[in-house]
Amino acid sequence: MDIDLIMKVAGVGMIVAVVCQILGKIGKDEHSTLVSVTGMVIVLIMLTDEIGKLFSSLRDIFGL
Repeated sequence: MDIDLIMKVAGVGMIVAVVCQILGKIGKDEHSTLVSVTGMVIVLIMLTDEIGKLFSSLRDIFGL
């Protein structure tokens, strides 16, 4: 796994955390939840290839 991918995930996490804090302070809790779910979806999309590699490695290890 590249360090670039780790930095991108950390960057998305920090941006989402800041936006959620701001939205929470101004009373927009439902928007804060939507932003956090959207951040999780973005990270999962970024990690799709790595998750696929993990499953193929597990198949090879266990002979499935």
